[in-house]
Parts: sequence; structure tokens; C-alpha cells
Amino acid sequence: MAIGFDFGTANCSVAQVIGEQVKTIPLVGDELYIPSTLCAPTRESISEYLFRCLNISPLTDSGENLLRRAIRMNDEEGLVLRPDDVLFGNQALDFYLDDPKHVYYVKSPKSFLGTMGLRDMQLSFFEDLVCAMMGNIKQRAELALDKPITETVIGRPVNYHGRGGEESNKQAIEIMQRAAQRAGFKHVEFQFEPVAAGLDYEATLTSNKNVLVVDIGGGTSDCSLIQMGPEWIGKSQRNETLLSHTGAAVGGNDFDIAIAFKRFMSEFGLGSHQLSGLPQPIPQFWNCIAINDVEAQRKFYTMENLKQLMTLTKSAQHPEQLGRLIHVHRGTLGHSIVRAAEKTKIALGDQAHYSAEIDLLAEVLNIDVSYEQMETAIADTVDKIKRLVLDAIAHAQVTPDVVFITGGSARSPIVRQAIKDILPNIEIVSGNYFGSVTAGLARWANTCFK
Repeated sequence: MAIGFDFGTANCSVAQVIGEQVKTIPLVGDELYIPSTLCAPTRESISEYLFRCLNISPLTDSGENLLRRAIRMNDEEGLVLRPDDVLFGNQALDFYLDDPKHVYYVKSPKSFLGTMGLRDMQLSFFEDLVCAMMGNIKQRAELALDKPITETVIGRPVNYHGRGGEESNKQAIEIMQRAAQRAGFKHVEFQFEPVAAGLDYEATLTSNKNVLVVDIGGGTSDCSLIQMGPEWIGKSQRNETLLSHTGAAVGGNDFDIAIAFKRFMSEFGLGSHQLSGLPQPIPQFWNCIAINDVEAQRKFYTMENLKQLMTLTKSAQHPEQLGRLIHVHRGTLGHSIVRAAEKTKIALGDQAHYSAEIDLLAEVLNIDVSYEQMETAIADTVDKIKRLVLDAIAHAQVTPDVVFITGGSARSPIVRQAIKDILPNIEIVSGNYFGSVTAGLARWANTCFK
């Protein structure tokens, strides 16, 4: 049996085609989406969880070395791993928010897969993270359907997060491929996420059109300009209809991080000065909330950085503000701050003002944010998306008949207006912001695995 699998930065979902209809498969009760989050007692727990609880073994020497190291470290800690020690989705988020200091928590591992310069053990760890999440979703889907799933089409962005270009993309796909194989999928294909979303929209067309698909997800934004319509529905060879693709590692997470940095970090000392008159170093305020940047997070949460934060606090003109960064470090609270920014973004989608609440354990901060302030904070990110749209049209040398926008972040009225500003005379339509990619992947799986 084949499914479409949207392994998203923000959420994951799966679907199948039954007859002519796409059916999204419930994963948690009646819920169709599961947030792309995971938590465990320790970082090392993930590898041992796969081996002991899911009977999933590594495929590479570095994976074997990682597993041996994980078992040794957990044994030294006296940790006896149980299947329910590793949680996913909202369960993982709730458990982390309840006790962030003593939980290993990961959001959006997809954001890390294209990072270059990583050691083999780090790559194996990312593979284990993805495998654990894929295995969890596969098991849930099989339970809902009461049958095994062996074939899948997995969505991929045009460009993964990373500075290595095609090398970053190649690395990410290899990690995803091995993780899916270990999770139990026997046959795996990949499809660009904007193309998948377009395939779902194509099913509604009664005439052929040049469609610009703009997919704004949690970690990436992608555009594909595609010839679509009844002439091509159901065909497995579509290369001549794919006119151009553009993509960049910019999306909803970047909106959240920008809001946190530009609206929240002044309460932590951003823009303030030391007693000497020198400004406080900006990387301290950025690294703590850059949850999609492996190196930034590593730098912030080292013991050496904690010592530097203590030194900065002692020499600060506003030590009470810098002291909050120490609470962030000790409580591993960066994700909590970005989560507050995400709630702010969502609330300001339909109201003019919002009071964000940030729980630092030692105190609770309330920060007022207006719609205009949010618009200013995310302006640079929106400009990057606008450039992707213009580049896709320029590369194709074709004017689209219609723009189809999808992805969770495409709900933002700011994003929709930005696209309208640069394409004022072209119709903009939308479908299921969260489900179009999944549905299109299911349609493509039905075509690939007939």
C-alpha cells in the first residue's frame, strides 16, 4: 500500500488515494497533523530507543558507533529506557514546557538536514531523529488503516536549509532515504513540495493553465511554475510541464524567530550597553532563539557561554535584563521564547494587538506587540519570499495565469498582500493551507506505485 508523506518542518501528515478521492489518515485520535517535535530523557535516548523499543538497527558504521556510545552513556546514567519515554507531537511539546530543564527536546529536525561540515556521528544522529519520527507516524497510520504500508512518496523542498547548494540537498535526501528505509518503507520516492501542492490543485482545473505554486512552510518557501490541467492529470512523465523551481530556507520559523528577536529580545538586554559604554554582543540574543541553526544553539548552550553571560551580566548597565539570558540558558528556554512568538504571529493574523507571555520560570514576561510591529519585524523575511516568486517567473519566462498559495505561513495576510503587490493583475487562489502538499503527494504515490 502506498501513501503520500509530508514530513514537514512544522507538522507531518500522511494520506492515501481511495478511488478518486484523497483521504488524509488520522494520526492522533481524529487529528490529521502531528507537530514535528520529539522529546526524550536524554539526547542519547533516541538511538537506543530505535534499537531496543522499535528493533531498528543502524545501516552505517557511524550509526553503529553512535548506538554503542548511546548505550554506554545511558548505562552510566542508570537510565533504563521504556517505549513511552520518547514522545512525539503535542505530547512532546507539553512534556517539554512542563519541565524544559530536564528534557531533551527537538523541533523541526528537517531544518538541520542540509547543514554542511557535520561529523559522521552528527549525521547519524539526525538520521536517528528522522527515523524515530517517521517510524512513529508509520505505526500510527498502519494502526488507523489496519494494514501495512510499504510504499511512500515523501515531500521535499526545492532547497533544504544549508549553504552547500546541491551538496546540502544531496545530504538531506540521503538522510531521509535511509531513515525511511529503516522505518520500514520498502519503496521510497521524493517529490518537490510545491509540485505536490500543484498536483492537488490541478485536480480542480477544467482547462489547462500556467500555475505558479507558492508553498510557504515552516522552514522553507518554494515556488514552482507548472503547466497544469486535464491534459496532464494522471501522467507519470511531467518533466516538460515543470517550467521552473525556486526555493530557499525561509519560512514560518523565520517569522517566529524575527518576532522574538526584534520584539522580545530588548527585554533581555538587546540594544543595551555595558558599564564601559560598549554595546552588548548581538550573537548572545540571536543564538538563544535560532532554533533552526545547529551551530548557533550549540554555541549558546555551552558552559563556556554561561560563564560569559555571567560576566556580561555583572558588567551590564541593566543586569536584570542580561540575567534573563542566564535563565534561558539554565532552563533551555529558547524554544519557549520562539513558541511565544509563534502564538503572537497567529493571534495578530486577526487582531491589532496581542500581549505575549514568556515564562522564564523565575518570572513571567508580558510583552505587547502590535500588528504593525510584527509587520516591520518580518519585513526582511517577506522580501525573500517575494524574490523567490519573481525569480520563478523570470526563470520560466512565462507569465502565470494563476497563483496558487499554500503552506501554513501562507495564511498570513501580510504574505498574501506581498504577492498581490508584485503580481497585481493575476488571480491568487488557495486550497487547504496545511493539506495540499500531503494530498498531492498521495496523488503522486498513486501514480508512481500503480
